[in-house]
Amino acid sequence: MPTMNISLTDDLRTFVDEQVTQGSFQSTSEYVRTVLRREKDIATLRASVLAGATGPWTPMDEAYFTSLRSAIR
Repeated sequence: MPTMNISLTDDLRTFVDEQVTQGSFQSTSEYVRTVLRREKDIATLRASVLAGATGPWTPMDEAYFTSLRSAIR
């Protein structure tokens, strides 16, 4: 796995160390990977919402909900 070196302010380093010490994460690397994955997920969600908001309008009638239920099953 490739590595990356980052510089943190003292207060950020303290915060990360506290997260690891509290038992939420096994290492500082795990914490940073988790935060980055969450940010990536948020960016993906934002892009999906924006695409849906700017895409074609779909009427939400009974047929729409019927097809939605079928897709979920």
